[in-house]
Amino acid sequence: MKKQNVRTLSLILCMFSYLLVGAAVFDALESETESSRRRILELKRTEMKKKYRFSEDDYREIERVMLQADPHRAGRQWKFAGSFYFAITVITTIGYGHAAPGTDSGKVFCMFYAVLGIPLTLVMFQSLGERMNTFVCYLLRRVKQCLGLRRTEVSMENMVLVGFLSCIGTLCVGAAAFSHYEAWTFFHAYYYCFITLTTIGFGDFVALQKKEDLQEKTPYVAFSFMYILVGLTVIGAFLNLVVLRFLTMNTEDEKRDIFGYYDCFLSTHTHTHTHTHTHTHTHTRVKQVLSVMAAADSVESTSYCMPLMEFCFNEEINR
Repeated sequence: MKKQNVRTLSLILCMFSYLLVGAAVFDALESETESSRRRILELKRTEMKKKYRFSEDDYREIERVMLQADPHRAGRQWKFAGSFYFAITVITTIGYGHAAPGTDSGKVFCMFYAVLGIPLTLVMFQSLGERMNTFVCYLLRRVKQCLGLRRTEVSMENMVLVGFLSCIGTLCVGAAAFSHYEAWTFFHAYYYCFITLTTIGFGDFVALQKKEDLQEKTPYVAFSFMYILVGLTVIGAFLNLVVLRFLTMNTEDEKRDIFGYYDCFLSTHTHTHTHTHTHTHTHTRVKQVLSVMAAADSVESTSYCMPLMEFCFNEEINR
C-alpha cells in the first residue's frame, strides 16, 4: 500500500511538472509570434480605416458581419451530411468548433444528446479496442507458431509495440489522404489527424470545410467519417494497453503488500494459537490463496482472489 501511495503522489507531481514545462515551452514558442501578429493586424486596421475612411463604429460593424459570415464559407453545415459530421464531433468529444447550434432548442438537444452519446461512445470504443487487441494477440501468436519459435506467448511489450506502430500507420495514412484532398502540407495533415484522433480538436484545421465539400464530395465525406471512427478505435486500443500496463504495475504492488501482511499474520498466529485441525486448515487455505495470487497475471485474477483471502482472514480473526 505504501508503494502505491508513493506512486500515486509521484504521478500527481509528474503531471503538474509536465504542465509547468508545457506552459513554459508554449510561452517561449508562441508568445512572441502572437504579439507580432497583433501588431501587424493593428497596422492593417489603421491603414484600412485611413484608406476607406471608416469610422470606428463602421469598422466594428464590418468585423461583426465577417465573424458571422465565417461559418458559412464551407456551404450549408446543417444538411444531413454536415449534421452527421457535427454529431460525430459531439459524441467523440472532438469538438472542432467549426459549427455550433444556433437555436436554443438545438443547444438543449445538443446537451442531452452529449450526456447519453459520450458514455455510449466511450464504452463502444473500449469494447472495440479490446476486441482488436484480442485479434492482434491471436495473429501474433499464429505468426510466432508459423515461424517455429519455441515461445509463442505474446507479451505486453509485444502488444504495446504493435499498438504504437498501428497508431503511427493510421496517422500517416490519414495525413497522406487529407494532404491530397485538402491541399495541406503533409505535416499539417499529420497534425490535423493527431489533434483529431486524440480528441483535442483545436479547430485550426478542419476537413470538409471547402466550398460545398460536405454536399458535393460524397466519397471523401464517407472516407472522412470512417477515418475518424476507425482511427479512434485504433488509438483507443493502444490506450487500453497502456492503461492495462499501469494497472498491472499497481496489481503487482498489491500482491507484494498482501504477501508481507499475511506472512506476518500467519507467523504471529502460529506462535500465539494452539494448532487445532480447523486452524491449520485455515492456514493452509490462506497459503493456497497466496500461491494463486502469485501466479495471477491480471487484474481480474487478483480481484477474484481478494474476497477469498478476506474470508480466510476474518475466519482466523474470529477464532
